[in-house]
Amino acid sequence: MLYAIAAVILSYLLGSVSFSIMAAKLVKGIDIRQHGSGNAGATNTLRVLGKGPGIIVFLLDIGKGIAAVLLGAALSGQSDWVPVLCGLAAIVGHNWPIWYRFKGGKGVATTVGVMATLAFIPALIAGIITILVIAITRYVSLGSLVFAVLTPIILVIMEASLPILLVSLILGIFSFIRHRTNIVKLWQGQENKLGAKKGQ
Repeated sequence: MLYAIAAVILSYLLGSVSFSIMAAKLVKGIDIRQHGSGNAGATNTLRVLGKGPGIIVFLLDIGKGIAAVLLGAALSGQSDWVPVLCGLAAIVGHNWPIWYRFKGGKGVATTVGVMATLAFIPALIAGIITILVIAITRYVSLGSLVFAVLTPIILVIMEASLPILLVSLILGIFSFIRHRTNIVKLWQGQENKLGAKKGQ
């Protein structure tokens, strides 16, 4: 039990490491939360710092999710819940990081890492559709919401375990909460497309 609690806490602290904020400080000496969309995530990093830093941050954010789930699996014994809770904790850390006054990103890349580790095939199917949506519409926020909706649906179809299904539903709710301003902009036709100067 103590190992499980420690794993969840460590996963939150890991998730709280914002590679977007770190990259912006390193590359331009700025706080990325004061530029572009104000979001400390891979998309805003791409728009403010360029493709190289954006891709690196995206991969590192995915890596946080993967590492958290693997940490939970290593310390969980036979529990199916601990890896799921560790993945959730990493995303909570990314969104509300203790190191940065609880102002972080939207957790999309970290969610991809978590779900790809917990349920690779469902996440892959949802991810491919998400990429197609982004490629066609150039709306990263829309693609993120599509991933949030599709993942639990595919998990139900593929009869995934209850812990994984529940965490996918929670993460879907997280995604809609964190993208609420984007949803309004999409509805009003004011959302910035990928490649625009201002972020999502």
